[in-house]
Amino acid sequence: MRFVRLGAAGAERPFVRAGDGTLHDLSGVTPDIDGAFLAGDGPARAARALAAGELPVADGAGLRVGAPIAAPGKIVCIGMNYRRHAEETGAAVPTEPVLFMKAPDVMVGPFDEVLVPRGSTATDWEVELGVVIGKTARYLDSADEALAHVAGYVVSNDVSERDFQLHRGGQWDKGKNCETFNPLGPELVTADEIPDPQALGLRTWVNGEKVQDSSTKDMVFGVAEIIRYLSQFMVLRPGDLINTGTPEGVALGQPEPKPYLRAGDVVELEIDGLGKQRQTFGQA
Repeated sequence: MRFVRLGAAGAERPFVRAGDGTLHDLSGVTPDIDGAFLAGDGPARAARALAAGELPVADGAGLRVGAPIAAPGKIVCIGMNYRRHAEETGAAVPTEPVLFMKAPDVMVGPFDEVLVPRGSTATDWEVELGVVIGKTARYLDSADEALAHVAGYVVSNDVSERDFQLHRGGQWDKGKNCETFNPLGPELVTADEIPDPQALGLRTWVNGEKVQDSSTKDMVFGVAEIIRYLSQFMVLRPGDLINTGTPEGVALGQPEPKPYLRAGDVVELEIDGLGKQRQTFGQA
């Protein structure tokens, strides 16, 4: 199934897109696509209602597309998780997942404006496979067990300010938590529609030029291992989002002068089977 949230920021409503592309209102099943909906039998109830013809057909024309999940408890991110990305930036391929966090309030819709922070000299793009947790995960024993805790997958842009991230002291958080720095969507695609999360192409274009073109098969740590690993250090709860890392092709890894983003630039991102985003960058 494919869940979407449409409407003004802070007032989105839940919908589901059927296999034939028609949009159906989910308001009679759930008030939102959130952890409570994903943790219980919400997706199964939605599927039954859709199959029974109980969900009204909706017209989404003209409605803003919001992030397809509401208010994740946390956004957990994995750094340097693609071999060729580590190589392009001169970093060693990690022997354990590199972990950092994003605040949930940086999440915006897939077509919303993204703001270049004041004082920024190095705002960068990062297409990533986002994993949404559907079942509480703690101290998992195996990678196989981990995949049973996935509600679905989504396109995520882990926007980063590299100077803030790498040269302003402390951890990476300064360059990862600027306003609007995590466009998400357009759809949350349930796990049953993605049989192998390690076989997905990822692509990014900046002002029409393709800059990233890779596959999740290049991940150092696959989705299942990331979930198993994280569950040893924190409890993953329904609705939590994991950004699993970006492939090569970011501005950071390119020759000088590096083509960092400025107001007016347009970034487009897509992942096989999960849809496409487009953001115009503005100035904070």
